[in-house]
Amino acid sequence: MDDIDLRFYRKTVLIKYSMFVINMLRAIKTLKKVSTYFCLLTTCLGWSQYTIKGQIKDINDVEIAYANLLLLNNKDSTLVAGTSSNDYGLFHFENVTTGKYIIQSSFIGYREKLTPIVVNGNIELPIIVMQESTETLNAVEIVVKKPTLKREADRLVFNVEKTALSEGNLMEVLINTPSVIVLDGNLQVKGSAPTVYINDRKVHLSSSELLEFLEGTSATNIKSVEVITNPSAQYDAESGVVLNIIMSKNLISGYNGNVFSNYTQGVFPKMNYGMSHYYKTSKTNLFFTYSYGNIKKNLENEEIVNYPGEVWKSNADKNFWSERHNFGLNFDYTLSDKTTISIASNSQFLPYFKYRNKSQTHISPILNDISRFDAYSISRDKKHNIGADLDLTHKFSEQSKLHFNAHYTNYDYYRKQNVSSDYFDSDDMFFSNTKFRTRSDINTQIITSQIDFSRTLNDNSAFDTGVKLSHVKIESGINHFDIATNESIFNTELSNTFDYNENVFAGYFNFNTSINKLAINVGIRAEQTNIESLSSNEENNMQDYLEWFPNVSLSYELTEKTDIYLTYKRSLQRPNYSQLNPFVFYINDYSIITGNPNLRPIFTNVYKIGTTFNNLFTVDAYYKKYENNIFELPFQDNITNTITYTPININTSEEIGLDIETYFDITKRWSFYFGSSIYNFNNKTTLDGLEEQKDKWANYSVMQNDWYFLKDNSLSSTFTIVYIGANVQSLQFVDTRWNTFLSLKKTILKGKGVLSLTFSDILNRQDFFVKTNFTNQNSSLFTNLDNRRIKIGFKYNFGNTKLSTNQRSTHKEERDRLTERGN
Repeated sequence: MDDIDLRFYRKTVLIKYSMFVINMLRAIKTLKKVSTYFCLLTTCLGWSQYTIKGQIKDINDVEIAYANLLLLNNKDSTLVAGTSSNDYGLFHFENVTTGKYIIQSSFIGYREKLTPIVVNGNIELPIIVMQESTETLNAVEIVVKKPTLKREADRLVFNVEKTALSEGNLMEVLINTPSVIVLDGNLQVKGSAPTVYINDRKVHLSSSELLEFLEGTSATNIKSVEVITNPSAQYDAESGVVLNIIMSKNLISGYNGNVFSNYTQGVFPKMNYGMSHYYKTSKTNLFFTYSYGNIKKNLENEEIVNYPGEVWKSNADKNFWSERHNFGLNFDYTLSDKTTISIASNSQFLPYFKYRNKSQTHISPILNDISRFDAYSISRDKKHNIGADLDLTHKFSEQSKLHFNAHYTNYDYYRKQNVSSDYFDSDDMFFSNTKFRTRSDINTQIITSQIDFSRTLNDNSAFDTGVKLSHVKIESGINHFDIATNESIFNTELSNTFDYNENVFAGYFNFNTSINKLAINVGIRAEQTNIESLSSNEENNMQDYLEWFPNVSLSYELTEKTDIYLTYKRSLQRPNYSQLNPFVFYINDYSIITGNPNLRPIFTNVYKIGTTFNNLFTVDAYYKKYENNIFELPFQDNITNTITYTPININTSEEIGLDIETYFDITKRWSFYFGSSIYNFNNKTTLDGLEEQKDKWANYSVMQNDWYFLKDNSLSSTFTIVYIGANVQSLQFVDTRWNTFLSLKKTILKGKGVLSLTFSDILNRQDFFVKTNFTNQNSSLFTNLDNRRIKIGFKYNFGNTKLSTNQRSTHKEERDRLTERGN
C-alpha cells in the first residue's frame, strides 16, 4: 500500500468510525431503558475470543499456497496477527477479540487485497480471490530499497532491510557496512577487531571460523547492522567494538528456505555451497543451516634477515587446502505468553586441512660451507568446534524481563607436521639433510552461564543488570621426533605438555535516561579473573586480578539536525589461547613460531568527543591508551642464526586521531560514503634493558559508492576503495596498502533468485612490506596475498519468502580466543 492510498484509507476509516460513534450516541440517547444491558453485552463481547477461517485462490479458482495474510486493526492499521496459507490455500486466525478488522492478502505476482471484516463470533469467510499484477508478472515483486545510515552517540546504525545487500550473505553485508573492512582475512573497524553479535547475542565461533560462518549464512532476513564503538556494561569487557546484526521479526507462520553456491577464482579455485531452512508455527520456530567449503589458497613471502656480517634471504611458497562443514541450529518454543525457551548450536567440522610450505634460503657470505638450504614443511590438521546454548526468557511485564543463558563448547584440534631441510655447499651441491616430525593434540572445553534482568522505569529511563560465570579448561600435548636413517627418535627436550584453567566471575549494572535534549548512558562492570597454566618445561603462569570497567556515553541535541556527544570506556583483551601455548611450530630449522604463557591482558582506555551536523557529517576526536598491548614480533638470535616469531606485551601504546565520516545520496540511485581517519600511534617498551619507541602519523580512508539500476532497483552495484597509509604496528613499520572491491547483483525469477559477481583487490595493491629495526633486530618481510579474486554466486529462495527467521548465533568471548597458530 503506497503512501497516498494509506492516507486515503486511514481518512476513510476515520470518517466511518466517526459516523459510527455519532450513530451509536444517538441510539443510546433514544434507548436509555436498555443502555445498561447494551453496555454489559458490549463488555462481554469485548472479552470473547473467536476464530477466523478462510481460503485464498486466484481468478482461475486455483489455491494459492504460502500467501501472506495480515490481520490489521481497522482503527489504526496496527498489526494484530499474521499467518500464511497452507498447500490448499487455507488459513485461519485464532484468539481474535470482538471488533472491526482488515485482512491484508499478498503474494508474489499478485495485487495486494484488503478485506474488511467485523468479528462478533466465529467466522467462515468467503473465498478471497486475488488477481495477478501486470506490473509484477515480468518484474521483481518487491522494489528493492536503498540502505540508510543513522549515527548515534555510541553507535552507527546501517539499515539494510529489503535492500540489495539483504539478498546476499552476512559477510557481504558487513563488508559493505561503512567503517567495516576485511583485511588479511579478518574483520576490522578502524583498525580494531570487532566482536560480532546477532540480535545482541555473540556469535560463538573462533575468529578463524567466523568469516566462513558469515559467508555461509543468508542475509535475507537482516534488518540492520549496528557498529557499536562504545558498548555498554552489558557487553563483555573484551567487547571493545561490537558489530551487532539485527534480524527482523515476523508473526507469519509457514516455511521457507534457500540454497546457494559460490565459485571463487584466485590463484586457485575455491567453492562453497549450502542451504538454510526455516519453519514457524504459533509456538515453534526452527532454523537450520548447513554450508560446505572446499578451499585452496596461496601465500608467498620474501624475507631478509640481517645478522651481523651475514644476510639471509628466503623465498617461501605456502599452500593451504581445507574442507569445512558448518552447521547451525536454532529452536525456539513458546511455553506461555511470557516465557520462551531456546536451544541453539553452531558447529564446524574440519576433516581435512593441509598446509605446505616450500622455502629456499640463500646465505651471504657463505656460512660453514652452507650457501643455501631448501626446506619443506607439511602439516595435516583435523578439528571440530561444537557449541551449544540453552536460553530461557521470561517477561514479568512489558517493563521487565529476565534472561538466562548456559553455554558449552567442545573444541578438539589435532596436528601432524613433518619438516625436512636439504643443505647445499658453496658449489651448490647437496651435502646433508635433516628431518623431524611433531604431533600435537589440543582439547578445549568452555562452560559459561549468565543471568540478565532489564526493567523500564518510565518513558525516559531504564536499567539492566546481570552476572556471568565462565570456565575454560585446556589440555594439550606435543611430541617431537627426530628422524635419522628413517627411524623416529623421541626428543624429550622439545616435547611438552600445556594445561590451562581460567575462571572469570563478572557482574554489571547499566542505566540510561534522557532529560529533555540530553541522553545519558552510564554503566559499570567488574570481572574477577583466576588463571593457572602449567607446562612440563616449567613455564608456569598464575594470575589473579579484579578489574573494574566503567563506561559513559553523553549526547546532547543542539538543533534538530546537530548533536554533540562524549564517550568513555575501559575494556580489556585477554590473550587468545594459542598465544599462550608454548608449543613450537616449525617453518624450517632456523625459523619457528611459538606462544608465550607469560602474556598479560591488554587494558584499554578510550576517550572520544564528536559531533554530527546536518544529519550528514560526523567528526570526532579520540584518544586511546593501551597497557600491555600484545604484538607478535620476530626475534633473531644473532649467535644461532635463528628467528622466532612470538607475541610479547608492549608496555604502553597511545593513539590519538581525528575521524571524519559522511553518507548521503548523490541521486536517487547513487549513494556515497566516505570515511577518513588521521591518527598517530606511539609504542614504548623495554627490551633487554633498552628503551624502544616507535611512532608515526598515518591515514586510513574508505570511499564507497552504491548504484541501483532498473525501475525496481533489482540490479545493484557497489564499488569500494580502501586506503591504509604507511603506519607503525608495535615496533615495526608497515607499508602503504590499497584494496579495491566491485560487486554486481541482480535479482531474477520474480525475486526468488539472486545472481552475484564480485571482483576483489582489482588493483592488486593489498600486498605489503613489514620492516623491523630495533636494538639488534634487523629484518624485512614481504607478503603476497591470494586476495585478487573473482567470485560468481547464485542463491534461490523457496517457500514463503516473506518469512523472517529466528536465525541467530550466540557468541562467547571465550571462543574468540580459539585460534590456531602457524597457518
